[in-house]
Amino acid sequence: MDTQALIDALRDADAVRFGEFELSHGGTSNYYIDKYLFETSPDCLALIADAFAERVGDAKLGGVALGGVPLTAVTSVETGNPYVIARKQAKEYGTGNRIEGELTEGEEVVVLEDIATTGQSAIDAVEALREAGAVVDRVLVVVDREEGARENLAEHDVELESLLTASDLLADTDHVPE
Repeated sequence: MDTQALIDALRDADAVRFGEFELSHGGTSNYYIDKYLFETSPDCLALIADAFAERVGDAKLGGVALGGVPLTAVTSVETGNPYVIARKQAKEYGTGNRIEGELTEGEEVVVLEDIATTGQSAIDAVEALREAGAVVDRVLVVVDREEGARENLAEHDVELESLLTASDLLADTDHVPE
């Protein structure tokens, strides 16, 4: 993977912003990575799909709803690997599923996610997939904000692998990860 090409693509998509931002876990930051801008950019998606494809092997892919789904879909097309979607909670209508797609007991699943801060949404997806019978020991993310996700996932026997870290993405700027 060409790390600099991905950094440039995220910056070109205006996905890296500076100011004061509230994060989903309640903290604040002097920078924000707008996943919806990079997840709707064909250039970014192509680079991410290629990079994830190099790392997933033959495993089934698991997308974390909502942000991980476009990344998982393009990686599925790139690799030919099928995927499932882990919802934050079971649907209250239709099938009532928390995991969408076909999953076989004992099947290896690699979870794909956009950004990891504390890692909680990835942990929730891993737990849901494990409850459904999957074997999950890896989470791949586009950006690790380096705010505890790696350590939190390790407590659940899950390895975090990132294409980029906040330090990579913010290098050569006046901003440093908090």
